[in-house]
Amino acid sequence: MPPRRSYDQYCSAARALDVVGDRWTLLIVRELLAGPRRYTDLHADLPGVSTDVLASRLKDMERDGLSTRRRLPPPGAAFVYELTPRGRELLPVLQALGEWGRSGLGERRPTDAVRAHWFALPLLRLLDGEGLVEVSLEEGLFHLHAGAEEGPVYGDGPAPGEPDARLVLDTATCTAIARGELSLAHAVREGRVEVSGEGALAKALRET
Repeated sequence: MPPRRSYDQYCSAARALDVVGDRWTLLIVRELLAGPRRYTDLHADLPGVSTDVLASRLKDMERDGLSTRRRLPPPGAAFVYELTPRGRELLPVLQALGEWGRSGLGERRPTDAVRAHWFALPLLRLLDGEGLVEVSLEEGLFHLHAGAEEGPVYGDGPAPGEPDARLVLDTATCTAIARGELSLAHAVREGRVEVSGEGALAKALRET
C-alpha cells in the first residue's frame, strides 16, 4: 500500500486531516456509525462513489485504525466493515460538521440523492436523554440510539425492540429541522411531529 499523503505540518488539525481529509472518508464513517456494513451495502448508500475509490478508502481506514474488516459466521459468511472505538470518536466531528453546514443545505436539488437514515445525525443532536427512538419518514423507517456510548448510533428499518419513543413526520418537516429552520420541540408543539411511546424521551418531547 502506498504511503499515506501528509500535510507535513505539526498541527493536530493537519494530522487529523491526514487521516480523514480525503473525499468520501467521513461519509463512510457516517454509514458505519450504523454498525457493521457489507461492502455492497456501503456502495449502495454512497451514491456517486466508484468501487475503486470505496475500496481504497476502506483500506486506508483500516490502516489508520478507524475501521476493521471481519467475516460473519455462517450462514452469513460475508465480510463486513465496522468502526473501531477511535473511528466512533468521529461522531461529534460529523455532528459539528452537520451543524456548521446546515445553513448551506438549501433546497434539495434534482440531482441530490437522499436516504432516510441521513436525517439520523441531525435528529440525534436534538434528543436530550438516552433511549431507542424509531423515526418514520416517507422515505422509510430508521432508528436512533440516543445517548449510546458504544455500538451502533442508528440503523435502517424498525427499532430492534420496543422503542422508548416513536416519531412520525414528513420529509419537509425533517428537512426544516435539519436546516435549523425549525426546532424539534416547536415541530412537536405544532403537531408536525407525532410522538408516541411511554419512555422518558417520548414524555420529554410531549412536555416541551
